[in-house]
Amino acid sequence: MTISAPLLIEIGCEDLPARYVMPLADALAAGVTGGLSRRGVALGAARTLATPRRIAVLVDGVAVQQPDQAIELVGPATSAALKDGQPTPAALGFAKKCGVEFSAIGEKNGKLHYAKLEKGKPTASLLADIFEETLKSMDELVPKRMRWGSGEETFVRPVQWLLALLGPDVVPLRRFGLESGRLSYGHRFHAPAAITLAEPSAYVESLRNAKVWAEVATRKAEIERQIKAEAAKLGGTARIDAGLLDEVTALVEWPVVISGRIEERFLELPPEVIVATVETNQRYFTVFDAAGKLLPAFITIANIESKDPAQIVQGNERVVRPRLSDALFFWQQDLKLPFSDAAPYTEKLASATFQKDLGTVADKAARIQTLSTFVLAEKLVEQGVIGAAELDGATRAAARAKLDLVTKMVYEFPELQGLMGGYYAAKAGESAAVAKAIAEHYLPTQAGTAIPSNVEGRIVALADKLDTLTGIFAIGQKPTASKDPYALRRAALGILRILIEGALPLDLRDILEAALQAQPAGKRDAATLKELLSFVQDRHRAWRVGSDIDGRPVTVEMFEAVAALGITQPLDFEARLRAIHAFWALPEAASLAAAHKRVRNILKQASGVEVSGVDPARFAHEAETALYRALQALPGDSDYAGQFAALATLRSPVDAFFDMRTASGEPVMVNDPDAAIRANRLALLQALDERCRSVADISLLPG
Repeated sequence: MTISAPLLIEIGCEDLPARYVMPLADALAAGVTGGLSRRGVALGAARTLATPRRIAVLVDGVAVQQPDQAIELVGPATSAALKDGQPTPAALGFAKKCGVEFSAIGEKNGKLHYAKLEKGKPTASLLADIFEETLKSMDELVPKRMRWGSGEETFVRPVQWLLALLGPDVVPLRRFGLESGRLSYGHRFHAPAAITLAEPSAYVESLRNAKVWAEVATRKAEIERQIKAEAAKLGGTARIDAGLLDEVTALVEWPVVISGRIEERFLELPPEVIVATVETNQRYFTVFDAAGKLLPAFITIANIESKDPAQIVQGNERVVRPRLSDALFFWQQDLKLPFSDAAPYTEKLASATFQKDLGTVADKAARIQTLSTFVLAEKLVEQGVIGAAELDGATRAAARAKLDLVTKMVYEFPELQGLMGGYYAAKAGESAAVAKAIAEHYLPTQAGTAIPSNVEGRIVALADKLDTLTGIFAIGQKPTASKDPYALRRAALGILRILIEGALPLDLRDILEAALQAQPAGKRDAATLKELLSFVQDRHRAWRVGSDIDGRPVTVEMFEAVAALGITQPLDFEARLRAIHAFWALPEAASLAAAHKRVRNILKQASGVEVSGVDPARFAHEAETALYRALQALPGDSDYAGQFAALATLRSPVDAFFDMRTASGEPVMVNDPDAAIRANRLALLQALDERCRSVADISLLPG
């Protein structure tokens, strides 16, 4: 019977940077459990535990004895092992490696072979090596490590204690000038005394009694609960950013919620400025009322139960006040130079370089305006998608989209680019549509974020992304497998999403060519355009294949079936993709796909045969007539889904055509000896092929 015991390893440190707490804790757990598994030691579930002052792994039920190990060694080829009946130096070297005489060496699969059963070791004796392996893997997570005292060992922060227990016994580990023991430590202020652990299972409760909440998930949940409860007391709802919540969880051992006030005068600022100041700089949480209006309050999580919480509140408010005062000053100074006069801003943009070969930011802004107005918007007007008002709005938004880059506020808060432009445009009297377009023209910023909410913003965002993509490609700095400094993959995906989700029926080749020709430098030839088109289509494939439509995934074959037709309008491509996705759910789909493959092969083999129109008078079999009539009956002007639904009705006549028989039961071949009949049948198959490729090439579907 296997005897097991819980295992606990804890590394106690000075306060760790928040960004390293969980990666290091996860690496410790993975290293210890992986090392045990590789050595054949059975183990139960592992728990990762971490606070700013410690990382730990607690494993249930680790076998205290390693099972016997089957050792198998393979040596040189048998042909090289003997010479004149005597073992060669290579053979003797292999025997020495195995620790036996050559006579004990066997042969397997043409090579020298040695197998033995090695007695397992106590698990405690394996853990020192496992710990060393784990620490090496953890070093790779931290580019800069610290030394302390007189030692040469390094870690993220100075290590203060090591705890290692297997059941009730201390596991002897030596590292960082320390020897492991059974001591841990509680909260630095509330319970600084050492905690003696009798065995690992007491760890979590003992620390909780010492004001340390070691379990990350439950500590995070408790922090979130406290924040929500405090926000409710303040009459609102807290904005809880997932990243900020994770960071705060990694900053405290014993969370205690505290709230403070934001002075009313700061509410003149756009709420995003206050959020950026309070959340990014101070790691506080903001609060909004039911109408989505920012309340003059913030919530923070302290790491201590203070006897005088008011002092902490005052300290937090004192830190926030000067930062918001600076932001208010920037806001008021920027408003003194309204967006209604773009010239001073443009002059400043002319001194800011976008890219050395592609000119200044002012140059880029001019290209965006030209592309927005004279290519994208005018094409959409011609198609009846937008009217004169949207054209004018897109033109005004494009002319002002980059002005905020030289404002004091965006200089201080670069993450607010675009958003501040929207506010300044509104203050200058621009319409709500223009202000919103400016505010949102960087969207989508990443997968999952929304596209601009109005058509003016979509046009400007599209122009911006097209300009960056084509410009960087023109100067030969396209992305590599490992580097994409200009985020061109994200730009390409943004272009696709805006065209598809924004229902803009623009041809990708046309707009890429227009943007490419507007570039001031680099290669703007057909080869570069082809490369650009291929790049964007590859992003389309990567985005769409595997994604869901109505709960079923889009397959590679579905995507390629549409791509085979050379469709370069993403909105049209999406409509065809959705239609073939729905078609594939029909019971007739696989049979028709298989039949279409057969049709394509027959036509390919008969490529030298001259084929004209179908002549019903030359039909020699009823199945030919039936297929011809079915093809003639198909509607020619239905939507894609309708065309596929109609195509499904061809299953029976197509099956009958390929199962034609003579009166005596012999199969009837398409390639009839009579040249006229053969050509007529090929013409009939050619008509069928055209219908099977009217929306997508269904021969590329599995079947």
